[in-house]
Amino acid sequence: MNAAVIPNLDKRGSSQVVEKLGTILKECDIKAYLPENITDENFGHLPEEQLYKTADVIITIGGDGTIIRYAKRAALDGKPVLGINAGRMGYLADIEQNELELIKKLKTGEYAVEKRMMLSVSVCENGRKLSEYNALNDAVIVSGFISRIIDISASVGNDSISYRADGLILSTPTGSTAYSMSAGGPVIDPLTQSMCITPICSHSLSAKPILLGADNTVKLKAYSKKRTDIFLTVDGRKVCAIRPYTEIYVQKSKQYAMLVRLNDRSFYKTLSAKFRDGRSV
Repeated sequence: MNAAVIPNLDKRGSSQVVEKLGTILKECDIKAYLPENITDENFGHLPEEQLYKTADVIITIGGDGTIIRYAKRAALDGKPVLGINAGRMGYLADIEQNELELIKKLKTGEYAVEKRMMLSVSVCENGRKLSEYNALNDAVIVSGFISRIIDISASVGNDSISYRADGLILSTPTGSTAYSMSAGGPVIDPLTQSMCITPICSHSLSAKPILLGADNTVKLKAYSKKRTDIFLTVDGRKVCAIRPYTEIYVQKSKQYAMLVRLNDRSFYKTLSAKFRDGRSV
């Protein structure tokens, strides 16, 4: 087996985890690689793009943002990702820094791989597609100013719902425990196939989250009478400005993020433990 280790060295303890991993993977006779800009004698080194072609599993060290970034990239090559938590929450991470011995299960095959649904987000103007993104957590339309209401329409087929709100979240089941949950959306089992529309601070007593089947395509449009700047973010990254003639199409992606599970903590146990006080277990 070949493994690629991609650490976020800005996270506390990441460099120490790399050193320990190098020893453990060598003991297991797993050939391990690091990006070529990081040196360690227990690892081979390859350009980052080549890591995805060579490795059978991608091991990330960092927080949820690190896992999301590399899981989406690994999905292009159909490679699974194992997350080691070096962040504050690390909800998507499978193991903590004190559980590195579990890595040995990679050699014995004692692990499972979860397929996580992603969203395909297309930005169109005047009937022309300008860009396309994959979202593991969510796509969000948001006002560029705090407490500045914008008008948003969400259309499914011939039906449309209008919102006056600070913004709108369209999340995957994986993303249901992120921004959507903070905005009052439901927690969804991450292995289900669905997407959720959650308004952000809606100026209406009747605006509630809506759960949709994964086979739907949602068209989003937004504008502001006060010429407020409006943006689209994908997994927390601002990707473009939205104008009155911009149309955002969101549907289930053809690709899946794949997460390696080495321990026996269930989704519900992890949910309870990590959201009890906002800290990692």
